Amino acid sequence: MIVERQGLIVWLNSNKYAKHLRKYGNVLYVSKRLKYVVLYCDIEQVEETMNKIQALKFVKKVEPSYRPFIQTEFESKKPDKAKEYDYKLGF
Repeated sequence: MIVERQGLIVWLNSNKYAKHLRKYGNVLYVSKRLKYVVLYCDIEQVEETMNKIQALKFVKKVEPSYRPFIQTEFESKKPDKAKEYDYKLGF
C-alpha cells in the first residue's frame, strides 16, 4: 500500500537543531547556507506535524509543499507544422 506523503520546508534559526526534526518525519535535505530542512510526512498528519514543529524554539517558519496538489500531467501542444514536414522526408 502506497502512503501519500507531503513535504514540509522548515526554516531554522541554527542548523545544529536539524537532527531533532527526524522524529517528525523523513528528513530529505538540509541546506547549511540557507538554514532550512526539507521534511516528508504522511499527508493525513501534515497539519498536526506543522503545528508541533512550529511550536519548537529553534524554528522560524514552516511551509507546506504544494506538489501533491499541482497537476503534473501536461497536455500536448499543437504540433509545429515545419517539424511535421521534416519528419516525413524519409531519409
